[in-house]
Amino acid sequence: MGARPAWARQAIACCFLALVALPALAQQLQQDTDYRLIPQQSVATGNKIEVIEFFWYGCPYCNELQPDLEAWLKRKPSDVEFRLIPAILHDNWKPHARIYYTLEALGELQRLHSKVYYGYHVDKLYMSKSDVMEKWAVDNGIDRQKWLAAYNSPQVTEQIEHARALTMQYDIQGTPSLVVDGHYLTSGSMVSDIPDLIPILDRMIELAREQHLATGK
Repeated sequence: MGARPAWARQAIACCFLALVALPALAQQLQQDTDYRLIPQQSVATGNKIEVIEFFWYGCPYCNELQPDLEAWLKRKPSDVEFRLIPAILHDNWKPHARIYYTLEALGELQRLHSKVYYGYHVDKLYMSKSDVMEKWAVDNGIDRQKWLAAYNSPQVTEQIEHARALTMQYDIQGTPSLVVDGHYLTSGSMVSDIPDLIPILDRMIELAREQHLATGK
């Protein structure tokens, strides 16, 4: 078979470049469609890019996102630090925030965070009741007295009030909401499928990384 003429080689090269460019184009985000900007908030992660999930254990969409988020955390870039904040949009969300901060105080958050979702959405536990959570904690290997001491502690109550203030400060309107570097926000209401939040999160991190390079921070 003879060599292709120059015009054919150029056409093939152009097609190849177009195909390569497609994924990059697909990753472009539209402000106020895929994400929105919020007034710049302070970042608690130093030079690292901060990612915060504002969540509510009772939220079915947070529960749906959890497996994808756990998979993302396993491949999280080294220049990114992840934080959780329980959103408090209504007073009846406070008991779930209390669960979160109690687990954090006891050093049990990593082990039991996903199990709280399971308890609510699968076991259908009434997790706003303190006695239900006391039994749940014991069933999951936590000492009863340690649980009660943390659950009812002033420190946990103070953290709940701080979480409520942050929910308002970050203009959280629903859960799950993902905030990158205190400025870029996407949420479940901005996607048709909850797993789509993860690629949007990756692109927001790229935007934040570009901003870091531009400012030298």
